[in-house]
Amino acid sequence: MALRDQIRIMVVDDMSTSRGLITQALDAMGVRQVGSATDGHGAMQILEKSPVHLVISDYNMPGMDGLQLLHALRTHPKSKSVGFILITGRADREIIETGRKLGMNNFLKKPFTPQELKACIEAVVGRL
Repeated sequence: MALRDQIRIMVVDDMSTSRGLITQALDAMGVRQVGSATDGHGAMQILEKSPVHLVISDYNMPGMDGLQLLHALRTHPKSKSVGFILITGRADREIIETGRKLGMNNFLKKPFTPQELKACIEAVVGRL
């Protein structure tokens, strides 16, 4: 069975259009087990009940930004080893360095293509 058939991914973004585009791209790659949340707090609640292999999160969200979500994931025993990709419109050096210190696995700068998303994911989890 291929990795794309088994992997469970959570997409976290407060913008429904962005969530939809990422989810569509994952579907086109053959990834079917995709959940979503509109913010970090919602993601943590869902992940408590339904763990995933990879979280793809936007950086700029109200309440809990992507780096705060990453920190929460890394400090929680059940989610400390989950893969994490940060998506940001402004890939400032400070954001990327902070993400790496917190255990971010990869990042992607907006705008991006489905092929770039796939390459970014495969760099973390292996070939889909």
